[in-house]
Amino acid sequence: MVYLIIGLAILFASLGYLITEKNARYLLSGYNTMREEDRKKFDLKAFLNYFKKFHLFLGSSLLILGIFLLYTINETVAGIFMAIYPILAYSLLAWRSKSFGYSSNKKSTFLPMIIMFLSLFFVAYIFTVGLKEDKLIIGEKEIIIKGFYGEKILFSEIASLKMIEKIPEIRIRTNGFSTGSVNKGYFKTKEGESVKLIINADQLPCLEITKKDGRQILFSSRKESNESIYTALIQKIDSEK
Repeated sequence: MVYLIIGLAILFASLGYLITEKNARYLLSGYNTMREEDRKKFDLKAFLNYFKKFHLFLGSSLLILGIFLLYTINETVAGIFMAIYPILAYSLLAWRSKSFGYSSNKKSTFLPMIIMFLSLFFVAYIFTVGLKEDKLIIGEKEIIIKGFYGEKILFSEIASLKMIEKIPEIRIRTNGFSTGSVNKGYFKTKEGESVKLIINADQLPCLEITKKDGRQILFSSRKESNESIYTALIQKIDSEK
């Protein structure tokens, strides 16, 4: 996570030097679609000076606050900050750009703002759903895992159940949500095996469910003891035999 924070901070800070008076006609959003008479009314030099300072501040504040949250709270909070902070910052930039010149096209001002706020809403929704605990419910003849990546597993589909002390090293997330200690969805291990994770918190040992078709699901609760879930599940399955 710390390398991601540093990398993004450098990226944002360097963006301030990307656009110049020579290439603004082609690269600067909003300005590149203005009519020529509107460009003459726009204080490009002053805006580019602000644009550079904005990105330097964005990069440095992202670095300082991101590392602060990472080491004083946790990776999840730092991840949320990294996703939302740039969107809020660019919303401010889009609004602030109005003061540098007149634009006869209101869409050039309000459309970026709408896109930014929709993006912010989408990110907030993803994190709300992703961070919500996905519970494991033991039914009469099946396991029900709640959540976006949840599923129903019949007892008859289960090949084995066991507790494992360590989650396999993950190489890549193929389809899922991941931030800090929360990992949900489909992943590939370092050995190239596909595995489904419903890890609500960094609580070990966790439950490993292997289905008869070979698919593996690793589950870890946030509030309940994984051992108690495992014991209740074994007792339920044994009572059904």
